[in-house]
Amino acid sequence: MGVKAHEVVMDWVTEELKSGRLKIGDHLPSERSLAETLGVSRSSLREALRVLEALGTISTATGSGPRSGTIITAAPGQALSLSVTLQLITNQVGHQDIFETRQLLEGWAALHSSPERGDWNQAEAILDRMDDPDLPLEDFLLFDAEFHVELSKAAENPLISTLMEALRLSVSDHTVARARTLPDWPRTSARLQTEHRAILAALRNGDTHGASALIQKHIEGYYEETASA
Repeated sequence: MGVKAHEVVMDWVTEELKSGRLKIGDHLPSERSLAETLGVSRSSLREALRVLEALGTISTATGSGPRSGTIITAAPGQALSLSVTLQLITNQVGHQDIFETRQLLEGWAALHSSPERGDWNQAEAILDRMDDPDLPLEDFLLFDAEFHVELSKAAENPLISTLMEALRLSVSDHTVARARTLPDWPRTSARLQTEHRAILAALRNGDTHGASALIQKHIEGYYEETASA
């Protein structure tokens, strides 16, 4: 299955923002220029821009003023994160919803990963930092989220990793609050690390089905533990 146009455009916007070539508030290039740059048809580009506008990443306006045209309003992850955060605050999204979404996204990403696509050394470096016994709980959870986002990139679907990043940003306070209720955090963190390394080993070896099963069990176990704490 080929990469969809909105994934190509989202990946390009993300990379341009990371590099500093584009900033929030900048205009995107003209439709013709952007379609040629990305190698997509103009009709596919228009559909992609509609997806990004629905996600809150860009805004479009007609006319000739400074706010006309297509303007970047937020990085893809930031736009989605704000939406999820607002739903958490207003109790429209709960613990179970987050758990099910993570299982869906991460299980799919693992299943569609390839040993050649993953930056497994980077993932392992994150785990090595998490092995520090003096690492504060908050930092452990930040690295934990970074590790999971890193794994999702191996599926080469920028929308999946963007959704993962959005979840990471929006539920960080919620995750820390839940973890603080656990009776034995050192024991929990050690178990999580063992599971992390098993997942990473499976992905490195190309065992995508095994990795998908491990990651879903890993997520389920942690959410059950924090839900009952």
